[in-house]
Amino acid sequence: MQPYDFGALALRLIISTDFLTSGWSTVKDPVGRGKLNGLPPAFMMFIGVAELAGSAGLIFGVFARWAALGLMLIMAGAIQKKIFVWHTGFWGKDGYGWHYDLTLVTMNLMIALAGPGQLSLLP
Repeated sequence: MQPYDFGALALRLIISTDFLTSGWSTVKDPVGRGKLNGLPPAFMMFIGVAELAGSAGLIFGVFARWAALGLMLIMAGAIQKKIFVWHTGFWGKDGYGWHYDLTLVTMNLMIALAGPGQLSLLP
């Protein structure tokens, strides 16, 4: 086992925490989240379930590369919405720009390219 394995586990758990809470909020209230994001509740439910599934994949390291790619797609959609629909800048108003989304994409990219490390169910 290498020091990278502990770093990969920490990275997977931090990313999962963010997507797990977001996915859970979306699954609990797809109508409210849909209104907030300008998307239909059924699509928001799909996004919420995908976030939960991606989080589980990262937490346990099961198909972690695929989970990371899926979460990157979700974040690409969020970035697209912020840039082209809401016209939000990189930092945005009150710090709610797309810089955070891009950070999550980059974190997931690391897992997608390097893998989940040895501290996973399917390394």
